[in-house]
Formats: sequence, structure tokens, C-alpha cells
Amino acid sequence: MTIAIVVLISGRGSNLQSIINAIDQGELPARIAAVISNEADALGLTRAQQAGIETRVLSHLGFANRNDYDLELRNLVAEYRPDLTVLAGFMRVLGPRFVSHFAGRIINVHPSLLPKYRGLNTHARALADGASEHGASVHFVTTDLDAGPIIIQTKVPIYEHDSPEILAERVLKQEHRILPQAIRWFAEDRLRICEGRVLLDGGTRSEQGLTSHLQ
Repeated sequence: MTIAIVVLISGRGSNLQSIINAIDQGELPARIAAVISNEADALGLTRAQQAGIETRVLSHLGFANRNDYDLELRNLVAEYRPDLTVLAGFMRVLGPRFVSHFAGRIINVHPSLLPKYRGLNTHARALADGASEHGASVHFVTTDLDAGPIIIQTKVPIYEHDSPEILAERVLKQEHRILPQAIRWFAEDRLRICEGRVLLDGGTRSEQGLTSHLQ
């Protein structure tokens, strides 16, 4: 079965491109119904248009409050009837009005080994802490920031002379691997949430086996 997804972005859209590539290569049984950005000049919109994907812009500016924006965005996404909504570098915190409507059908890719370093500036924070490793996570979205059930993570080493920019590029390469993989599992009906825990192929996703299913 091919699922319909809507991808939300705010920037250059490299994770979006990884999804497009996986679909084009026959590795992902999905179609992107629309790409929506809160930033009109997001490079990811150009990537989508070049791939023949419909794009929409819904700026967060001009709304009286966050709840009003969430409601308008919810209605816009719902127009496309997605099986899954994917946050791929979408730099907005989504509240209950949006998240509850798509509960269990919305995922996010985050540049850290959650629950470490929720929010912004994850790479600089990892370096400041003297961490020896860093990474990326894909998780189901809940109303708690970057705190939803984790689907998959992957680790990268931190080297002595790393800068936040160098570390970010190392992590981003892993994001490009695990985001399409998580979408694929969802499309193949292999993911379940049971009492707040992610089940893959009927078993609990274990902390020790986070990267063992990357195939």
C-alpha cells in the first residue's frame, strides 16, 4: 500500500530531499501529497516544486496567537488527508489543536539522542557538555516538546576538534537515513504505539537495538 504524506518544513529541506529520493528509488511506498512551509523563502519549497510536488505556504506571522496558527495549519494539512504528517525541519512548536488531530500519525526528526537536548542548538550543547557521542532521533509527536515515543535513533562520534557546524553535518547524514526508514515502517504497518511505547514488528523498540533495523 502506498501512503499519502504531508511534509512540513521551514528551511533548506535536505530531509525532505531524502524522502523524495527514497520514493524515487522505489525504497519507500509513499507519495508526498504536499509540502507546507511557514517560511515563503524556504529552499525546500524549490526542491518540492522541482520534484512536481504541490507546495503551500502558511506564514505564522499575522496570527493573533499560536493556537490560531495551529488551527489554520491543521485545517490546511487535513485538506490532503494524509496517512502520515512528517516534520522535517519545521521550526514551530505545535500545540494540542494540531497534535491531537493527527495523534499517532505525526512524526518528527530531531538532531539529538533524545531525551538529551530537546529544543534548539543541540550540537553546541553537546559540545559544551563534553559529550563523546551525539546523534539523531525520529519520534512520534506529542504535545510535549521533543518528548514523544522514539521510533529510531542513530549515534555519531564527537571528535576533539568538532565545531557545531561540522557536528551538524555528521548528524544530518544520519537523519537522511533514519527518517525515510521510519516512514517506511509506518507505511508497511509495522509500527504500533502501546501505552506510550513504540512497537516494531510486534516487539518493543529497545534502547540497545536502535540501529539494528536499518535495512
